[in-house]
Amino acid sequence: MPKEKSWKQLFLDLAKAISESLSGTSRARTWHQHVVPYEDGWAVRREGNKRITSKHRKQSTAINKAKVIAKRKKADVIIHRASGGIRERIGYGD
Repeated sequence: MPKEKSWKQLFLDLAKAISESLSGTSRARTWHQHVVPYEDGWAVRREGNKRITSKHRKQSTAINKAKVIAKRKKADVIIHRASGGIRERIGYGD
């Protein structure tokens, strides 16, 4: 007759299974900053976020804000055109 597992071992096995399943489905988040058209101006949005970080009247102001954040986080700035396509990518990573 097989030996029954203790509650402690069952808990550890469950925690391990949950950890393994979560690590396989999620990507590491980045700090890349996107400059995107927004309403009647431009916005800075962190990659993967639905909410914007800041909004600006001019694209140049949004680019400057994105650069400040990207330099601090060692990330990239991805600048989009008004049509939504990517215009330029500036890297500040190591």
